[in-house]
Amino acid sequence: MAAYGAMLYRYPHDEYLAAPGATPSSETDWPPAAAAAGAQAAEAQGFSSQTIVPRNQDVGLAELPATVSAVKNPSEKIVYDEYNHERYQPGDPSKRAFAYFVLSGGRFIYASLLRLLVLKFVLSMSASKDVLALASLEVDLSSIEPGTTVTVKWRGKPVFIRRRTEEDINLANSVDVGSLRDPQQDAERVKNPEWLIVIGVCTHLGCIPLPNAGDFGGWFCPCHGSHYDISGRIRKGPAPYNLEVPTYTFLEENKLLIG
Repeated sequence: MAAYGAMLYRYPHDEYLAAPGATPSSETDWPPAAAAAGAQAAEAQGFSSQTIVPRNQDVGLAELPATVSAVKNPSEKIVYDEYNHERYQPGDPSKRAFAYFVLSGGRFIYASLLRLLVLKFVLSMSASKDVLALASLEVDLSSIEPGTTVTVKWRGKPVFIRRRTEEDINLANSVDVGSLRDPQQDAERVKNPEWLIVIGVCTHLGCIPLPNAGDFGGWFCPCHGSHYDISGRIRKGPAPYNLEVPTYTFLEENKLLIG
């Protein structure tokens, strides 16, 4: 045990493990012979100087992961990965050409689809041929006798066409406009004094008045008793307005286009 109490030599520049009461300060405090004797005594007791390692020496632990090492050893220095991991380097001509091809093709497809959608929307708003045909009506006036009324159908509504006589025209112009419920001059309701064209729907509740009837020689609505004169103006009854005048044009002397 006396030999075991001798100092055990460790590695240079490290501390020594000494027996109780020994206070060596450095490696040179012990003679080489004493150090060798201590090592032999330790080996005789089952110890080896090779198993004693410095306290500040790495004992061979596995290297810590980078994330764990960053947590255990924080640093203000940030290292960024600036390596380009793409297959092609930036600015590679082959890569640029392919990108241009894809973008150009996509834009062409999108433009074609947008054009089709716009055309479809515009065409859906335009009227069909059947609707355009019903929008206007051409009427031959040559067969209408003076003093008579003809009814035609336009846009699902009846239209009264009356060929007025000189007496009818004078009667229409002799009315005091200020006394009318819906004041209108006869000249404002006709383009040709001989012809009166009005929509045959009562302005009260939409009934169809009877021609050549009523107290004023024009039209009479049997539903609620509205009376219209020879110019289609309301003269008596609950109707609030005159008979409506549609849009019309004289194509020829005896040709009328309604609508």
